[in-house]
Formats: sequence, C-alpha cells, structure tokens
Amino acid sequence: MLFNWFNKSKQILLENDELLLRSLQKKDYLQWEHVRSNSKDFLTPFEPRWGEKSLSKQNFLRRIRYFNRQAALGQGFSFSIWKKTNAAQVLVGGLSLTNIRHLSGHVNLGYWVGESDKNKGIMSLAVALTLPFIFNSLGLCRIHAACLPSNIASRKVLEKNGFCEEGFAKNYLQIDGVWQDHVLYALTLEEYRDGNINEAS
Repeated sequence: MLFNWFNKSKQILLENDELLLRSLQKKDYLQWEHVRSNSKDFLTPFEPRWGEKSLSKQNFLRRIRYFNRQAALGQGFSFSIWKKTNAAQVLVGGLSLTNIRHLSGHVNLGYWVGESDKNKGIMSLAVALTLPFIFNSLGLCRIHAACLPSNIASRKVLEKNGFCEEGFAKNYLQIDGVWQDHVLYALTLEEYRDGNINEAS
C-alpha cells in the first residue's frame, strides 16, 4: 500500500495492485460524467436529489475547487476510485471524508460506485485503503458512516471493514428529496488496531 503526500501534483494517492484513489482532476470530467450519467437511475435512490446541472462541467469544476480548499485546511478529502486494468485506469466511483474534526478526532465517510461495478467488492477494498490514512496519517480516532436500512450492499461494505452498527436516526438525511431514516455505523481506532477488519494489502 502506498501513501504519497508529495507527488508532483501535490495529491494524496492511496493504492494497491487493484485500485488507485486520488482527487479528481479537470481532465477526469468526461469519465466522471459518463459513469454518473449511466448510473443515474441506480444512484438517485441513495443520494441527495440531483439538479438539472448536477452533471455539468461547471458543477464538476466547482466540486474540485471546494474539495481542494477542504484538503488544504485538513477538513475534508474527496477521492475518485480508479480500477487498474491492463490497458488503463478506469473510473468506477468515489469516496469522501467530510466534517473532519481534529479536536474530537472524528470524520464522516461517504461513497458511491457506478452501476456497472456494483457487487464486485470494489467499495469494500476502497474503504479498506482509506483506513490507515484516516487513523495513521490524519491521526483521527473515530469514523462515522450512515446508510439507508434497505441498502444491504452498503451495510456489507461497512461490516466487512469492521464498522459496528451503533444506532438508528429518524429523518437523518435528505435522499432524493425526501428526509429518510438511516442506520448509524462507526469504527474506532481501538477496533482498527485490534485487527477485526479485512485490511487491504
């Protein structure tokens, strides 16, 4: 596993033999738009409501600027997830670390994967790649995550990585325009160090 804080483009790279996680760049727009548009019907039941300009290049560039500022302040990181193939790297999804609070030591985890790459273990591996970065590099002690009770695939991703179900929150997040209940999960530094997870190699 590689954690590179000082590559030429000043990006954080998390990778193993199968995946590369890095921040989005301007040149990624066409792949990002392709994956998101082809997965719209699959993703909208699990995400905030999409607007008319959600897939526009303007919105894409605005997102890059926002997370670049967040990363510079140490308050959040957004990773694109690339599957390594013999021919090239292919964008398959995204993962975000938001609401980082260094004094209290916690962060919120979110993620998405394109429909054509669902149920392939990609997101479980991507989450595993971020854990050493969160606990060792950032020095945080707790990761929060939430998902819809019916989202079995997302629950399996978290549980495979050692997250424990901690509660149930009514009307927790607005999903596709409707306030919906969520199941709350967390992983602590102590649990991570105990080795009760399938860590990526």
